[in-house]
Amino acid sequence: MKPTRIHHLRRALLGLAPLLLAGAALAQQDWPTRPVRLLVGFPPGGGVDIAARLLAAELQKSLGQAITVENRSGAAGNIATEVAAKAAPDGYTLLMGNTGSLSINPALYPKLSFDVAHDLVPVGLMSKSPLLVLVHPSQPARNLQELVAEARRSKGTVDYGTGGAGSISHLAFALLASEAGAEMVHVPYRGGSPAVTDLVAGQLRVVIEGVPIAMPFLKANRLRALAITSEHRSPALPDVPTAAESGFPGFTTTAWYGVMAPAGTPAPIVARLNTAINTALRDPALREKLAQQGSEPAGGTPEQFAALLKDELARWSKAVKVSGAKID
Repeated sequence: MKPTRIHHLRRALLGLAPLLLAGAALAQQDWPTRPVRLLVGFPPGGGVDIAARLLAAELQKSLGQAITVENRSGAAGNIATEVAAKAAPDGYTLLMGNTGSLSINPALYPKLSFDVAHDLVPVGLMSKSPLLVLVHPSQPARNLQELVAEARRSKGTVDYGTGGAGSISHLAFALLASEAGAEMVHVPYRGGSPAVTDLVAGQLRVVIEGVPIAMPFLKANRLRALAITSEHRSPALPDVPTAAESGFPGFTTTAWYGVMAPAGTPAPIVARLNTAINTALRDPALREKLAQQGSEPAGGTPEQFAALLKDELARWSKAVKVSGAKID
């Protein structure tokens, strides 16, 4: 190729670059022009799925396009997370993640084909939901301190049930037991509901589970809540002290749900999505529906969500090591 032709080609490419940038900017400005899919890594009817569908209905109003919730369940949320991490960063594939899939799994599964911290970008935090320390009414412990004291004395005879090995309830309580010097036996179940059922039947000493599952049994006086893991007391359970009030501030734990996008998603799209999420969370009807699920609306900026995710990755990595849980 002659130098003159190279010169002309370079000039042509330089002249084309502004047009390409303008076209990309226009595409971002017009986004979305077609339906957006919101991936959920768990089956329909669960907490993450319910949160996703509540949010999708509100986002449709402000974005003017259908938000289609797509369930890709399996591997504790890893399947959907992988699909999102490898999707085109164009704003048309989003992920509703949670504490487990985004901050516990990276430590629990050593052979993941994606990196949450590098392959996904935080968009907006939707909600937070605390856990409850539950016992049967016949148990002698009236508060969390008495339960821990009993576990210290008994040295391995107090068992606690959770929704599964590596779940947030398992890791949070394992971390508490370790820091308190209390030896307790973990009994994993395939979900929180069967664990609570066995607790009601008197087959377990303690269960750590979310508010929605526990509430019917608390109202019927078939269970007693010793503590709640939120930073403040729940309006729905004003008589239940927080873990911090009970002398265990390190046990303050909330399960959370948040929207992620593939890394490289244009900043204007992330910003518009974040604005839409915050707008949705101010809607009284949505806030009431979240309260019915035992959740509190969160919101905030992508940067605030990113800071939370960074802290949570470090925290749950430590908890996984303490618990000894590992899934190949």
